[in-house]
Amino acid sequence: MFKKKISLLSLALVLLLTVVLSACGSKEGGSKPSEPAKEEAAVQSDGTIDASKLDPVKLKMYMIGPNQKDLPMVQEEINKYLTEKINATIEISMIDWGDYSQRMQVITSSGENYDIAFTSSWAFDYLPNAAKGAFKPLNELLDQYGKGIKEVLDPRFLEGTKVNGVNYGIPANKELAQQFVWRFNKKYLDKYNLDISKVTTLEDLEPLLKTIKENEPAEITPLAVPKGFKPYMPFDYPLGDEIPIGMYLDTEDFKFVNLLDSPELKSALTTMRKYYKAGYVREDIATLDGIDNIKTGKWLVDREITQPYAELGWSRNAGYDIVTRPMHDPVIYTSSAAGSMMAISSYSKNPERAMMFLNLLNTDVKLRNMIQYGLEGTHYKKLEEPYIEDMPAMQENYAMPGFALGNMFLTYLHEGEPKDKWEAFEKFNTSAVVAPTFGFNFDTAPVKTEVAAITNVAKEFIPALYTGSVDPDEYLPKAKQKFQDAGIDKVIAEAQKQFDEWKAQNK
Repeated sequence: MFKKKISLLSLALVLLLTVVLSACGSKEGGSKPSEPAKEEAAVQSDGTIDASKLDPVKLKMYMIGPNQKDLPMVQEEINKYLTEKINATIEISMIDWGDYSQRMQVITSSGENYDIAFTSSWAFDYLPNAAKGAFKPLNELLDQYGKGIKEVLDPRFLEGTKVNGVNYGIPANKELAQQFVWRFNKKYLDKYNLDISKVTTLEDLEPLLKTIKENEPAEITPLAVPKGFKPYMPFDYPLGDEIPIGMYLDTEDFKFVNLLDSPELKSALTTMRKYYKAGYVREDIATLDGIDNIKTGKWLVDREITQPYAELGWSRNAGYDIVTRPMHDPVIYTSSAAGSMMAISSYSKNPERAMMFLNLLNTDVKLRNMIQYGLEGTHYKKLEEPYIEDMPAMQENYAMPGFALGNMFLTYLHEGEPKDKWEAFEKFNTSAVVAPTFGFNFDTAPVKTEVAAITNVAKEFIPALYTGSVDPDEYLPKAKQKFQDAGIDKVIAEAQKQFDEWKAQNK
């Protein structure tokens, strides 16, 4: 009898608990299953959104760059437009260049409920943050709410930024390829009748640098580069060019090598040492974080990554003519595909609406230009289509980082830029060579200790070696030993293992 009462009591408790849990689940999660259903119902057959079918939501986005005084004013107009389009508003928070990566790591680690953030191969690093779950997987969201993105974006952007087959970010539609150029101050080319038509390599610069050194005052820097300078070499780098591990772009065996053992690096280091001793670079180059040569105009040549018609923009910003010579053909790397991206936070409570916003940012001309250029009549004035003229308020109060804000091909042009600018970008991307590791993302987790150790060695040796500040005959053997002691061979072996597996799956 006692056992029977206990059994009946247990059964009653189980039933009660089931009812309570069911009620809690209904109460807590009731709105969540219905929200995606509402989002799906709002998508029209042509892919547009019927905002009247959506509940209002507020999105929060973090963007790289200094805070802009007129952002609240522009944001107000953006939100009027977004409410009409997707029944959403957005709060944009700017974090300055040097602070962005660290601040976003803190924000993400805290579990803050934000929706969208800028990420890339160089800031708030895309790959490791995607791998550790900071970003939401986007494949299904793209299919449902980002169809416009898939229609306008070169498919290689999305293919090259997948992590184990999954997209965690939306790349900006801009130059997909990367091409280094020698950039020249035309004033000195003209003054000394210097011919750059056959200048390609580092060695080709020598007679030009010599002319400037012998004929101009000491404050004119012949080769104006800071400590981050890297001689161009024909490699694809799985960990970026700070770490001397790479695969030859014309590889036939698809093997990663230690660049410190390559004849290309030894030749470049010898040349840079010669230039350093000759005074063609700044004496403090190994500790020089940046150089203001564009502002001062006291330089002959530097190195930069180009894009179609970049010379026009550089010349306009500098206030004098700048011309270039390419070092190599355009190349599409994994890192260049991830050069500018937007990710949806894994903590976002409104990922569907966030994707709708990103879709607009990549397909809607009005929104895309408003977020970059501000308000017509306040920050810019319209000229004959598709041109605009910046007003003083743009530079003073609303200088946004345009490359970071989505589809560049939708943006207005400035007077002097050719009408075929964006068509030229598409041709630039189409003509590029695809790097042998394009689409391969190296997961450093199995060798994270060694990667940290070789990164520290790189900080110690690379700036001094690559800028010619030390004798490579003495310091290159020391660097090799330090990298080996730190585990570079183990990192190369792990990268090779992962690459071979990836290549076998992607034949």
